[in-house]
Amino acid sequence: MIVVGEKINTSRKEASEAVAARDAAHLREMARRQMDAGATYVDVNCGTFSEDEAELLPWMVREIQDELGGAPVCIDSNNPEAIAAALEVHVGKPLLNVSFSGESSRYEPLSPLIDGRDCRVVAMCMDDEFGFPPEAEQRFKVACDAIERLHSLGVADDDIFIDPLIQPIGVDTRNGLISANTIRLIRTEYPAVHSLCGLSNISHEMPERKLLNQAFMVICAANGLDAVLLNPEDKDIMRLVYAADVLLDRDPYCRNFMKARRKGRLG
Repeated sequence: MIVVGEKINTSRKEASEAVAARDAAHLREMARRQMDAGATYVDVNCGTFSEDEAELLPWMVREIQDELGGAPVCIDSNNPEAIAAALEVHVGKPLLNVSFSGESSRYEPLSPLIDGRDCRVVAMCMDDEFGFPPEAEQRFKVACDAIERLHSLGVADDDIFIDPLIQPIGVDTRNGLISANTIRLIRTEYPAVHSLCGLSNISHEMPERKLLNQAFMVICAANGLDAVLLNPEDKDIMRLVYAADVLLDRDPYCRNFMKARRKGRLG
């Protein structure tokens, strides 16, 4: 499972306070903790500082990559100017979580930033026709269109991540199944394309959120989910990530599972 550490997001108090104080040491520590806990990428988002985002995002990317020895990060923004500035300083192949979709208002400004660039891209299942599609089959159609658009920009299947759009089960108890079915349809048609989602939307305003998030992750993994945005310092969810990979034959010879056990990530 590709794990994107979610904690360096200024919608969260710890990250917001660090960015407001320009506390690079604290940001570096947050990045290091997440990587040491098992993250593949560290998400970098300062969207709540909208007026200063084009200045802050590249600063954050530089500091965090320096701490992580140049490891690529997930640039998370919907501001084209800030994305362009972050790409200028990023070393290596980034993951772009930039609200790319089939909506013309998103596709047109983002395409020049992606075209011909060696990057990985998250695409949302939204477009001008369906908006936020209510059913799995409609989301799958939108995902197919997004994949073909990314192909035209030179992005290979293995560098595409589809966000199936997670909505709360408190609004409609079918929402978990709709997301899982969307993931299954994408994996069947495009086996090399990844699916990525944040887990917490599914349990919004429900009790026992942690339990629901954990169960949802396992269900989605069984349907083909292979990338997830979460808090890697949460050992309970990470234990399930490693266990799911073993049971779904994604961890040859159980190497990652055994490595995680030696590092104390399972206990």
